[in-house]
Amino acid sequence: MNLDRLRTLYAVARHGSVSGAAEGLHVTTSAVSQQLSKLERETGQQLLAKNGRGVRLTDAGRLLSDHAARILSQVELAQADLEAQRGHAVGELLLGAFPTAVRGLFPAALERMRAEHPQLRARLQEMEPDESVPAVVRGDIDLAVVLDWYNKPLPVPGGLVKAALLDDLVDVAMPADHPFADRSAVEPEDFVDDEWVSWPEGGFCYDWLMVTLRGKGIEPHIRHTAREHQTQLALIAAGLGIGVIPRLGRGPVPEGVRMVPVSPPTMRRHVYAIWRADADRRPSIRAAVDVLRSVGEKIVD
Repeated sequence: MNLDRLRTLYAVARHGSVSGAAEGLHVTTSAVSQQLSKLERETGQQLLAKNGRGVRLTDAGRLLSDHAARILSQVELAQADLEAQRGHAVGELLLGAFPTAVRGLFPAALERMRAEHPQLRARLQEMEPDESVPAVVRGDIDLAVVLDWYNKPLPVPGGLVKAALLDDLVDVAMPADHPFADRSAVEPEDFVDDEWVSWPEGGFCYDWLMVTLRGKGIEPHIRHTAREHQTQLALIAAGLGIGVIPRLGRGPVPEGVRMVPVSPPTMRRHVYAIWRADADRRPSIRAAVDVLRSVGEKIVD
């Protein structure tokens, strides 16, 4: 049985659809269908059945998909061992990271990886942790840079390895004419009557903000939401509220906005790299983590 066809079947099982498998494998849906048809001919079994407008795995398809998962894991272990034997970072490394890490950490990190490991071909995708963690588990990417907050850990599934990269402090952003704009430090309790600019509802960072402020007896008035920190800062510059803005990847602060540290400086995001344990011996993984940690240390300094 062809390994690429087994990988395609496993992708359908993981994603639950042909279109999802195509997206995860970065191929067309017709390519997925062709691979599965060839696999059915190779095995002499029907592996997919129609299910409404979509498809489902047959009993034979589920059985073969379970075997495919173990086979692909063994292949990854073999690749990791071969790479470890060569002793240097080579080949393709698929990376995922949340937006501010892409902007604030990866330009310098990718440049350094290219200089120090010329045979390593890194490819980066911007992904939120709720996308990148499952992608690592599925094997769609090799390594993800994710975050959690000091009081809200990010659950990491079993079978993954985690390494700390840096701690990212946050400040309170406020209009320049805010009564606390000239302070050297503030506390969240100072803003019980303010309106807030926040991340969209339902996101990990939005949930953290609500938990943190409510834990201090504040019921926040969320007036505006935006995903990008620069958009949040533009709203704050217009006098439309205050916000909590991390320092990583922040970029230029607009005129009319003041960034005031939180005292004590406990409000922070923890930034991690995660990867599959069966790829732990790959020099490319270790090289990427070392570079990311080194660049992160300079950012913190």
